[in-house]
Amino acid sequence: MPSRTFLATALCGLIVFCAAFCAIPALAQPPAANEMPSVIQVPPEAQPSPHFDATAATNAYLAQIPADKTARSDAYFEGGYWLILWDFLYGSAVALLLLNLRWSARMRDLSERVTRFKPVHTFVYFLQYLVLTSILIFPLSVYEDYFREHKYGLATQTFGPWMADQFKNLGVNLVLGGLLAMLLFGVVRRLPRTWWIWGAVVTLAFTIFTVLIAPVYIVPIFNKVTRLDDPKIVDPILSMARANGIPAKDVYEIDASKQTTRMSANVSGFANTMRITLNDNLLRRGSPEEIQAVMGHEMGHYVMNHVYKFIMFLSIVTVLAFVYLYWGLGWALQRWGEKWQIRGVGDTAVLPLVVLLITIFGFVITPIMNTAIRTQEYEADMYGLNTSRQPDGFAQAAIHLGEYRKMNPGPIEEWIFFDHPSGRNRIYAAMRWKAENLKLFMGQQHGESAAVARPANADKK
Repeated sequence: MPSRTFLATALCGLIVFCAAFCAIPALAQPPAANEMPSVIQVPPEAQPSPHFDATAATNAYLAQIPADKTARSDAYFEGGYWLILWDFLYGSAVALLLLNLRWSARMRDLSERVTRFKPVHTFVYFLQYLVLTSILIFPLSVYEDYFREHKYGLATQTFGPWMADQFKNLGVNLVLGGLLAMLLFGVVRRLPRTWWIWGAVVTLAFTIFTVLIAPVYIVPIFNKVTRLDDPKIVDPILSMARANGIPAKDVYEIDASKQTTRMSANVSGFANTMRITLNDNLLRRGSPEEIQAVMGHEMGHYVMNHVYKFIMFLSIVTVLAFVYLYWGLGWALQRWGEKWQIRGVGDTAVLPLVVLLITIFGFVITPIMNTAIRTQEYEADMYGLNTSRQPDGFAQAAIHLGEYRKMNPGPIEEWIFFDHPSGRNRIYAAMRWKAENLKLFMGQQHGESAAVARPANADKK
């Protein structure tokens, strides 16, 4: 009877999954994008003048955003605060469901009937776990990643292509997640006393491996990445690269418009697989000044070794997570292990408990992770301004990013929820840079005038 209940519930979930797949033709045509205005003209308050004021210039840029666009962007971003909570609660509920109904133990038993070879046994269990949890979380996923994105005009895919990407993502997670699960459970079984140390090492090494292969082997699964050949775009970017000692020979474009209206660029990979990539939405809607400002920012990540620094930070977080896991698993299994029919830390049936504990850990440290990322983004902003010398292009980029990021949050709100500086702070930083450089430029002009005047006076003498 318990096995029938488990199979019946999984079947019901699959029926719901398929029913949702078939019931979406109403969204065959995606709604119009929630596009911010393309700011081409610099507002009068941001024009160079002896009385240039960074705050006034910032406010002038923000005033060009229609009130309805600001309200819609704020509603989208603030709704994301609740989604962080609901994702945490929903994911925790799924993990507790698998444990308390002993579905995890039954999946373990089925895996053992398939094979006694431990690595394959672990992979078979992970396959069951991934499929079942994907079905259980599908209602939240389809709302969060499909319906909500369409509601706010940020998505371009109809349901069929979106589902195709979900199945691709499932396949990638199966391969990479299954490999990591086999490695970690192998470590636990061979090193039962020090597994948390070596588990952290394996996890960090696997993370670096994934970052290394992602630009070349994972990204092309979802999007077409091509070398950008337009000299009007490429030549200024490569010139900036050479001026800053970056050995970049190419700039890449990704066809993100097939999925989203968001404008973005990124630095992905590291060492020989590092790529600077612009998405086609940025190329289509961004001014040359804006594109140069964005690429200066991305070059900042490379020059300041942000990938390597973040890996060092992540290594500390990973070790702390495994220390927490070592303590948490021991305490929970001693208290409920028999009820959940989990034999120990090396039992694959423990995976939902591991996911639950890591979910709690990640939820608690969200502000810390956001602050670490936001700090690097701010550093890259400053580097990008000094490299591109396009403060107005940078302000335009901040406004475009305001399509899905709140422009003017409170300081505590920004500290907790923002992994990038807010739009207002980014525009103000650009206008402050402009103000100080105007002072420097005007000071240089004044000095040159004085230098010219001195010889003239000397001749009179």
